[in-house]
Amino acid sequence: MSDDTSRTGLLPANSSALERALDRGFARLLERIDPPFPELMNPQATPVAFLPYLAADRGVREWSTEAPEVEKRLTVELAWPTTRQAGTRKALENAAKGLQLMPEVRAWHEQTPPGPPYSFSVRAYTDQPYSEEIDARLDRRLADAKSERDTMTVSVGLRAFGRHVIAAATLCGELTTVYPIVIEGLEASGQAFRAAGLYSVETSTIYPQGA
Repeated sequence: MSDDTSRTGLLPANSSALERALDRGFARLLERIDPPFPELMNPQATPVAFLPYLAADRGVREWSTEAPEVEKRLTVELAWPTTRQAGTRKALENAAKGLQLMPEVRAWHEQTPPGPPYSFSVRAYTDQPYSEEIDARLDRRLADAKSERDTMTVSVGLRAFGRHVIAAATLCGELTTVYPIVIEGLEASGQAFRAAGLYSVETSTIYPQGA
Protein backbone atom coordinates (compact mmCIF):
# COMPACT_ATOMS: atom_id res chain seq x y z
CA MET A 1 0.00 0.00 0.00
CA SER A 2 1.35 3.43 -0.88
CA ASP A 3 2.13 6.09 1.70
CA ASP A 4 -0.83 8.48 2.05
CA THR A 5 1.40 11.37 2.98
CA SER A 6 3.37 11.22 -0.27
CA ARG A 7 0.38 10.52 -2.52
CA THR A 8 -0.61 13.25 -4.93
CA GLY A 9 -4.31 14.07 -4.94
CA LEU A 10 -6.63 16.18 -7.05
CA LEU A 11 -8.26 18.02 -4.18
CA PRO A 12 -7.70 21.77 -3.89
CA ALA A 13 -5.61 23.28 -1.11
CA ASN A 14 -8.72 24.49 0.76
CA SER A 15 -10.26 20.97 0.93
CA SER A 16 -11.69 19.94 4.27
CA ALA A 17 -10.39 17.14 6.47
CA LEU A 18 -13.45 15.01 5.58
CA GLU A 19 -12.80 15.39 1.85
CA ARG A 20 -9.15 14.43 2.29
CA ALA A 21 -10.13 11.42 4.37
CA LEU A 22 -12.62 10.23 1.75
CA ASP A 23 -10.01 10.72 -0.96
CA ARG A 24 -7.51 8.54 0.92
CA GLY A 25 -10.16 5.91 1.67
CA PHE A 26 -11.26 5.56 -1.95
CA ALA A 27 -7.61 5.43 -3.01
CA ARG A 28 -7.02 2.48 -0.72
CA LEU A 29 -10.08 0.68 -2.10
CA LEU A 30 -8.89 1.20 -5.69
CA GLU A 31 -5.49 -0.23 -4.81
CA ARG A 32 -7.15 -3.52 -3.87
CA ILE A 33 -8.58 -3.98 -7.36
CA ASP A 34 -6.40 -5.82 -9.84
CA PRO A 35 -6.23 -3.94 -13.16
CA PRO A 36 -8.43 -5.78 -15.68
CA PHE A 37 -6.28 -4.80 -18.65
CA PRO A 38 -5.26 -6.17 -21.08
CA GLU A 39 -7.61 -9.18 -20.68
CA LEU A 40 -10.64 -6.88 -20.64
CA MET A 41 -9.86 -5.60 -24.16
CA ASN A 42 -9.03 -9.04 -25.53
CA PRO A 43 -12.05 -10.47 -27.43
CA GLN A 44 -11.00 -14.02 -26.58
CA ALA A 45 -10.42 -13.40 -22.87
CA THR A 46 -12.95 -10.73 -21.89
CA PRO A 47 -16.07 -11.82 -19.94
CA VAL A 48 -19.10 -12.69 -22.06
CA ALA A 49 -21.13 -9.90 -20.47
CA PHE A 50 -18.58 -7.33 -21.64
CA LEU A 51 -18.61 -8.44 -25.31
CA PRO A 52 -21.44 -6.07 -26.39
CA TYR A 53 -19.58 -3.08 -24.94
CA LEU A 54 -16.33 -4.13 -26.58
CA ALA A 55 -18.19 -4.55 -29.87
CA ALA A 56 -19.60 -1.03 -29.57
CA ASP A 57 -16.12 0.29 -28.76
CA ARG A 58 -14.78 -1.28 -31.97
CA GLY A 59 -17.58 0.02 -34.16
CA VAL A 60 -19.43 -3.24 -34.82
CA ARG A 61 -22.62 -2.30 -36.64
CA GLU A 62 -24.19 -5.72 -37.17
CA TRP A 63 -24.69 -7.50 -33.82
CA SER A 64 -27.02 -10.23 -32.61
CA THR A 65 -27.58 -10.86 -28.92
CA GLU A 66 -28.83 -14.37 -29.76
CA ALA A 67 -25.62 -15.38 -31.55
CA PRO A 68 -23.41 -18.04 -29.93
CA GLU A 69 -20.45 -16.92 -27.86
CA VAL A 70 -17.91 -18.15 -30.42
CA GLU A 71 -19.47 -15.96 -33.11
CA LYS A 72 -19.58 -12.89 -30.86
CA ARG A 73 -15.90 -13.18 -29.96
CA LEU A 74 -14.93 -13.74 -33.58
CA THR A 75 -16.99 -10.75 -34.72
CA VAL A 76 -15.30 -8.44 -32.22
CA GLU A 77 -11.85 -9.79 -33.09
CA LEU A 78 -12.34 -9.15 -36.82
CA ALA A 79 -14.01 -5.74 -36.41
CA TRP A 80 -10.88 -3.58 -36.66
CA PRO A 81 -9.21 -5.55 -39.49
CA THR A 82 -12.44 -5.36 -41.50
CA THR A 83 -12.76 -1.60 -40.99
CA ARG A 84 -9.12 -0.92 -41.83
CA GLN A 85 -9.29 -2.96 -45.03
CA ALA A 86 -12.79 -1.94 -46.14
CA GLY A 87 -13.28 -2.24 -49.89
CA THR A 88 -10.76 -5.06 -50.28
CA ARG A 89 -11.03 -8.80 -50.70
CA LYS A 90 -9.75 -9.33 -47.16
CA ALA A 91 -12.53 -7.20 -45.70
CA LEU A 92 -15.19 -9.23 -47.51
CA GLU A 93 -13.61 -12.46 -46.27
CA ASN A 94 -13.53 -11.18 -42.68
CA ALA A 95 -17.17 -10.12 -42.91
CA ALA A 96 -18.15 -13.69 -43.73
CA LYS A 97 -15.73 -15.30 -41.27
CA GLY A 98 -17.34 -13.36 -38.44
CA LEU A 99 -20.47 -15.48 -39.00
CA GLN A 100 -18.41 -18.71 -38.90
CA LEU A 101 -18.59 -19.05 -42.67
CA MET A 102 -15.79 -20.16 -45.01
CA PRO A 103 -15.70 -17.57 -47.81
CA GLU A 104 -14.40 -17.77 -51.35
CA VAL A 105 -14.16 -14.32 -52.94
CA ARG A 106 -13.42 -13.73 -56.63
CA ALA A 107 -13.03 -10.36 -58.29
CA TRP A 108 -14.64 -9.67 -61.66
CA HIS A 109 -11.39 -10.21 -63.60
CA GLU A 110 -10.88 -13.63 -61.96
CA GLN A 111 -14.20 -15.01 -63.11
CA THR A 112 -14.80 -17.09 -66.24
CA PRO A 113 -16.12 -15.35 -68.22
CA PRO A 114 -15.11 -12.01 -66.64
CA GLY A 115 -17.90 -10.28 -64.76
CA PRO A 116 -18.90 -6.62 -64.80
CA PRO A 117 -16.11 -4.27 -63.69
CA TYR A 118 -15.86 -3.66 -59.94
CA SER A 119 -17.95 -6.68 -59.09
CA PHE A 120 -17.26 -9.53 -56.70
CA SER A 121 -18.52 -13.06 -56.47
CA VAL A 122 -18.80 -14.21 -52.87
CA ARG A 123 -19.45 -17.86 -52.19
CA ALA A 124 -19.62 -18.91 -48.54
CA TYR A 125 -19.59 -22.44 -47.21
CA THR A 126 -20.84 -23.58 -43.84
CA ASP A 127 -21.29 -26.80 -41.93
CA GLN A 128 -23.59 -25.09 -39.40
CA PRO A 129 -27.39 -24.67 -39.62
CA TYR A 130 -28.20 -21.84 -42.01
CA SER A 131 -31.30 -19.64 -41.97
CA GLU A 132 -32.79 -16.56 -43.61
CA GLU A 133 -31.73 -14.51 -40.61
CA ILE A 134 -28.07 -15.44 -41.08
CA ASP A 135 -28.42 -14.73 -44.80
CA ALA A 136 -29.71 -11.23 -44.08
CA ARG A 137 -26.93 -10.62 -41.55
CA LEU A 138 -24.34 -11.71 -44.10
CA ASP A 139 -25.73 -9.22 -46.63
CA ARG A 140 -25.50 -6.38 -44.10
CA ARG A 141 -21.93 -7.25 -43.15
CA LEU A 142 -20.81 -7.49 -46.75
CA ALA A 143 -22.47 -4.16 -47.53
CA ASP A 144 -20.46 -2.52 -44.72
CA ALA A 145 -17.20 -4.15 -45.88
CA LYS A 146 -17.39 -3.33 -49.60
CA SER A 147 -16.73 -0.02 -51.30
CA GLU A 148 -19.58 2.07 -52.68
CA ARG A 149 -18.81 1.25 -56.31
CA ASP A 150 -18.62 -2.53 -55.83
CA THR A 151 -21.45 -4.90 -56.67
CA MET A 152 -21.68 -8.45 -55.44
CA THR A 153 -23.35 -11.76 -56.11
CA VAL A 154 -23.60 -13.89 -52.99
CA SER A 155 -24.27 -17.61 -52.75
CA VAL A 156 -24.06 -20.00 -49.82
CA GLY A 157 -23.23 -23.68 -49.97
CA LEU A 158 -23.70 -26.23 -47.23
CA ARG A 159 -20.94 -28.66 -46.42
CA ALA A 160 -21.27 -32.07 -44.83
CA PHE A 161 -18.35 -33.90 -43.31
CA GLY A 162 -18.13 -37.56 -42.45
CA ARG A 163 -15.91 -40.57 -42.48
CA HIS A 164 -15.98 -42.74 -45.58
CA VAL A 165 -14.39 -46.15 -45.63
CA ILE A 166 -13.66 -47.97 -48.86
CA ALA A 167 -12.34 -51.49 -48.56
CA ALA A 168 -11.66 -54.37 -50.92
CA ALA A 169 -10.62 -57.94 -50.31
CA THR A 170 -9.25 -60.50 -52.74
CA LEU A 171 -9.04 -64.18 -51.92
CA CYS A 172 -6.72 -66.15 -54.17
CA GLY A 173 -6.12 -69.87 -53.85
CA GLU A 174 -5.09 -72.91 -55.82
CA LEU A 175 -6.18 -76.44 -55.07
CA THR A 176 -3.90 -79.25 -56.22
CA THR A 177 -4.80 -82.91 -55.88
CA VAL A 178 -1.98 -85.50 -56.24
CA TYR A 179 -3.03 -89.01 -57.13
CA PRO A 180 -0.71 -92.03 -57.02
CA ILE A 181 0.64 -93.27 -60.33
CA VAL A 182 -1.32 -96.22 -61.61
CA ILE A 183 0.37 -98.31 -64.26
CA GLU A 184 -1.60 -101.15 -65.71
CA GLY A 185 0.06 -104.55 -65.25
CA LEU A 186 2.34 -103.35 -62.46
CA GLU A 187 1.95 -104.91 -59.06
CA ALA A 188 3.88 -104.01 -55.94
CA SER A 189 4.24 -106.39 -53.02
CA GLY A 190 6.34 -106.61 -49.87
CA GLN A 191 6.47 -107.90 -46.36
CA ALA A 192 4.76 -106.12 -43.52
CA PHE A 193 6.36 -106.28 -40.10
CA ARG A 194 4.75 -105.52 -36.79
CA ALA A 195 6.82 -105.13 -33.65
CA ALA A 196 6.35 -104.04 -30.10
CA GLY A 197 8.83 -103.42 -27.31
CA LEU A 198 8.63 -102.82 -23.59
CA TYR A 199 11.44 -101.32 -21.55
CA SER A 200 10.83 -101.20 -17.81
CA VAL A 201 13.19 -100.03 -15.06
CA GLU A 202 12.51 -100.40 -11.35
CA THR A 203 14.79 -98.83 -8.73
CA SER A 204 14.82 -99.91 -5.07
CA THR A 205 16.63 -98.01 -2.31
CA ILE A 206 17.41 -99.81 1.02
CA TYR A 207 18.24 -97.66 4.05
CA PRO A 208 19.89 -99.12 7.19
CA GLN A 209 17.68 -99.55 10.22
CA GLY A 210 18.00 -96.68 12.62
CA ALA A 211 19.31 -97.22 16.21
